Amino acid sequence: MVIAVSARGVDLDAGVDVRFGRATTFVTVDTDTGTVRALDNREASGAGQGAGIQAARLLADQGIQLVLTGHCGPNAYRALRAAGIRIYTGVTEGTVREAVTQFQAGLLHEAAGADVQPHW
Repeated sequence: MVIAVSARGVDLDAGVDVRFGRATTFVTVDTDTGTVRALDNREASGAGQGAGIQAARLLADQGIQLVLTGHCGPNAYRALRAAGIRIYTGVTEGTVREAVTQFQAGLLHEAAGADVQPHW
């Protein structure tokens, strides 16, 4: 499975960014191979509007299956779900490594919907 974590850096030790669409980077982790890479989201994060939709498109284009983030607005949530990407919110502190470990330990819960208003 390939997981993307909204981040403030480019590796497993990067801090989690709580804003999905405005995160400058997504650190991806392939749980089967251990491969880690960074996806640049600066184009979407700097957009006047539609950042969440653009970020969702980036992840869908990269074959991401699941995203870990702090918060996700309604437009991003719909775009991610339409792409078949599972969403886990509530990751509000710590590193990418810690977020992935929490997910693998079953400590995170899949989001049932957006948890913030648009343009948060």
